[in-house]
Amino acid sequence: MEAPLFTNDAIVFGILMVSLGFVFYTESKKSGFWSKFYKIVPGVLMCYLIPSIFNSMGWISAEKTQTYFIASRYLLPASLVLMTLSIDLKAIFNLGPKALIMFFTGTVGIIIGGPIAILLVSIVSPETVGGVGFDAVWRGLSTLAGSWIGGGANQAAMLEIYQYNQASYGKMVLVDIVVGNIWMAILLIGIGKNNKINKWLKADTTAIEELKDKVSSFTSNITRVPSLADLVIILALAFGAVGLAHFGADNISSYLVNNFESVADKTSSLSSFSSKFFWMVTIATIIGILLSFTKAKNYEGAGASKIGSIFIYILVATIGMKMDLTSILDNPGLLVVGVVWMSIHAGLLILVAKLIKAPYFFLAVGSQANVGAAASAPVVAAAFHPSLATVGVLLAVFGYVVGTYGAMLCTILMEIASKA
Repeated sequence: MEAPLFTNDAIVFGILMVSLGFVFYTESKKSGFWSKFYKIVPGVLMCYLIPSIFNSMGWISAEKTQTYFIASRYLLPASLVLMTLSIDLKAIFNLGPKALIMFFTGTVGIIIGGPIAILLVSIVSPETVGGVGFDAVWRGLSTLAGSWIGGGANQAAMLEIYQYNQASYGKMVLVDIVVGNIWMAILLIGIGKNNKINKWLKADTTAIEELKDKVSSFTSNITRVPSLADLVIILALAFGAVGLAHFGADNISSYLVNNFESVADKTSSLSSFSSKFFWMVTIATIIGILLSFTKAKNYEGAGASKIGSIFIYILVATIGMKMDLTSILDNPGLLVVGVVWMSIHAGLLILVAKLIKAPYFFLAVGSQANVGAAASAPVVAAAFHPSLATVGVLLAVFGYVVGTYGAMLCTILMEIASKA
C-alpha cells in the first residue's frame, strides 16, 4: 500500500477536526448556498464523506494512524457515559406505550431485516452475501446492525467483536451512510406532511403536546451556563468511567477466557464475550446509567451530552477515514442488501403505526433512535418542535443500551441465513 501524504497522528487529527469544524460551521448557516445544501445532504453524511474523500485521494489513511484506536478506546466509552448520564428511565416509560412500541418495532425491524435481506438477495446474487472467514459478508453486515440499532458506538463494537476484514469495511460504511441517510431524508420530508400522515394513521397527538410541555419544563430547569468546574467535573466523570471500564473489561475478559472453554473457543457463539472491547462498551454504558440515578445527571444542564456528541463525531470522522469511495464499484450489490434491509425496517414501522394509531412523531423518532442514534434522533425530534429534542436523545441513549445485544442477535440470524 502506498503511504499516504500525512501519517503524523497530530496532523491527521487536526485535519479531521478542521473537517468537522467546516461541516458544523457551514451547517449553521441559515441562508444562502449552504442552507440549501444541507437540506439535501445531511451534515452527518459530510462528517463521514470528507475524511473518506481525503483517504481516497491518498492524503490520510486509517491504516497509518492511531486516531481510530484512540477514538474507539477512549472517546467512545467517554461518550457513552455522557450520553447516558441524563437518561431518565422513568421518563422514557412515561412517554407512553406507543413511543416504546415504535422504538422496539424499529429495533425488531433491523434485527429481522438483515437475515431476510440476505435470504432474498442470495436468490439472485449469492456471491453478494457470501464470503468465508473474516471476509464473510455477514460479519460486515453486523456493523450495519450495530449502527442501525444503537449508532456509531455499537457499530464499532460489532466491528471489534466479529473482526470483519478491515480492508473491506469501507463498503459497509458506505452502505450505512447512503442507505441510512436516505431514510433519514425521507423521514424529514415526512415531517413537512406531518398532519396529513397523522390523519392517515388516525393518530391522537394529544400526548405529543403534553410531551412538549414536560420536556420544555425539564430542560429549562436544568440548563445553565457551564463553569470551568462543571466542564472539568464532566470530563472527570467521563474519563474516570473510561478507566473503570478498561479495568473491568481487562479482568472480566481474562476471567471468562481462563475459566470457560466456550468463551475461549473462537468458533463458539459465546466467543464474542471474550472481547475486551465489548465489555468496555457494556461497563461504560452501565456506569452512565447508574450515574443517571444520582445528582450527576444535572450536569446535562451544563452540556454533558454535547461533549459526548463531540466525541461521537470524532469517532464518526475516524470511521469515515477508513472508507475508500472507489470501493463502491467493487460490490454494488451490498447497496441492494442495505435498501432491502431498510425497507423491511420502514415497512414494519408503518404497519405497526397504522395498527396502533401511533403519531408520526413516534414513528420517525423511534426509527432514528435506532438507525441514526444520538447523531440524528434529536435532530428529527427537534424538527417537530425544539423542546422535543431531549426525547430524541433519551430514546437514542436507550438505543445505545440495547444496541449491542440486538445487533449480536441480528448477526447470529444473519450467519444462519448466509449458510441456508
